[in-house]
Amino acid sequence: MTTSPHLTAEAPTAELTDLDILEAEAIHIIREVVAEFERPAMLFSGGKDSVVMTHVAAKAFFPAKIPFPLVHIDTGHNFPEVLDFRDRTVERLGTRLVIGSVQDYIDRGELAERPDGTRNPLQTVPLLETISDHGFDAVFGGGRRDEDKARAKERVLSLRDDFGQWDPRSQRPELWNLYNGRHTPGQHVRAFPLSNWTELDVWRYIEREHIELPELYYAHTRPTFLRDGMIRAVGEFSQPTPEEAVSPRLVRYRTVGDMSCTGAVESTATTTPEIVQEVAVSTVTERGATRADDRISEAAMEDRKKDGYF
Repeated sequence: MTTSPHLTAEAPTAELTDLDILEAEAIHIIREVVAEFERPAMLFSGGKDSVVMTHVAAKAFFPAKIPFPLVHIDTGHNFPEVLDFRDRTVERLGTRLVIGSVQDYIDRGELAERPDGTRNPLQTVPLLETISDHGFDAVFGGGRRDEDKARAKERVLSLRDDFGQWDPRSQRPELWNLYNGRHTPGQHVRAFPLSNWTELDVWRYIEREHIELPELYYAHTRPTFLRDGMIRAVGEFSQPTPEEAVSPRLVRYRTVGDMSCTGAVESTATTTPEIVQEVAVSTVTERGATRADDRISEAAMEDRKKDGYF
């Protein structure tokens, strides 16, 4: 008696990589939110985390377009290269861009410039009013577990009250992949599809998916000066004092936020694989190394998030 070959042959098994699992989880979260909420939106600054999140969203609904708008809270001090990249990405994806402008609030006298010139904390009011004006009931953000202590406290779905505020002590439990999106009129939810990702995961995924980023993320020579232990590039909104010597340095940016508070790091990494290697051996978080506004206090980010910040 002969045995049928398909009864004895071993079936091939497909092994998922850690990036496959992270991507699948992020796609699940995005689809779950779109199914459960009426008016979701996704924060998009042109930075690497929001670019990866948008890339995952595009895969989640392909071949259809992303079924919600992208939202950018423009400080007025953004890097021009990043704004150009933002606009090109929106055009390529064929989605809608909603912009909340910090400068408009300053011009109307509703916000005042800070003595340190940093505009990052000024984004809270424009963000909350943009969410309210457009009736968004769920807003995707690119927070990661290794980025900041406060962001690591977030649930995947994080409820904001009628004033857009966050209470870290009264968050809902999340069992397995069961997400509670219940909210009342006036409240909204922040959703974090990259909650279980790290900076290294993001860069490995960028490498695997061949994702385009603003050139600021790659090493280039810029006129720079040192301030408070950080390398600052000379620019329209980042000017040295007479005591701060300017010299050319080969640098790149790990995060590309507001020019007035974002520092660079010395680097020779001009390709994504080189950045992956560099990040793999880094012992300092990107925000700790390059964001002056997060050095105000140990709880600086958490205080801003309680008020409604990203």
